[in-house]
Amino acid sequence: MLAELLTFNSYALIVILARVGAVLTLMPGISASYVSMRIRMMLALGLSFLLMPLLAARLPALPAAPLDLGLLLIGEVIVGVFLGTVARVIVAALHAAGTFISYVMSLANAMAQDPVAETQSSTVAGFFSTIGVLLVFVTDLHHLMLKAIVASYELFPAGAPLPVGDFAETLGRGLAESFLLGLQMAAPFVLLGFTYTLGLGLLGRLMPQLSVFFFGLPFQIAVQIWLMTLVLSAVMLAFVGKFAETMGKFAGL
Repeated sequence: MLAELLTFNSYALIVILARVGAVLTLMPGISASYVSMRIRMMLALGLSFLLMPLLAARLPALPAAPLDLGLLLIGEVIVGVFLGTVARVIVAALHAAGTFISYVMSLANAMAQDPVAETQSSTVAGFFSTIGVLLVFVTDLHHLMLKAIVASYELFPAGAPLPVGDFAETLGRGLAESFLLGLQMAAPFVLLGFTYTLGLGLLGRLMPQLSVFFFGLPFQIAVQIWLMTLVLSAVMLAFVGKFAETMGKFAGL
């Protein structure tokens, strides 16, 4: 009896760990390179142990053939990668918004290491991404990710055929919505930059001897930074609302 219990628990733990580990590998904040791989593994194991009593009954029976077990684990990893990718696509809206704003502020060449995108990006994009990921944890939205993992066993039962077409459609629609959200968050800066540049152009026609663009660049940066202090909270609220809405759908809320 004890041997059967240990075999069942080990099987359930491995299957749950495949999905949970894949989600944490791509989950914003936790998947970053500055988070130790050992910490991520311990977190994945801990969550799998906690979820095992709740989810063990939803798992299929232990496959008799090793090949069937391997296919089951591959399917679980694919579902976890899908959930983690959805979260990363939403966070990408902040990077897109920051990139748009950097071009408007004439700071596109001011590059720095982005801890979220894990690549060189503009300082504004890195600033937006860092604040966005911080707000995800401060507002407990990462709990929605955990709820989405549990609810995913009803949406995508373990061992069932994967809806690959739905995965592709969801990710495609998510990319489009993420790009649109980034453009909407950057809209005040783009509008102000267009108006300011138009004013400089008119001033240049009135005063041809004055190098208006060289003269107006510091003021352009100062005005855009001033605007950022006014609308930053609204921009981040829009991101938090979109993140909660998207992950809430998978969490069944």
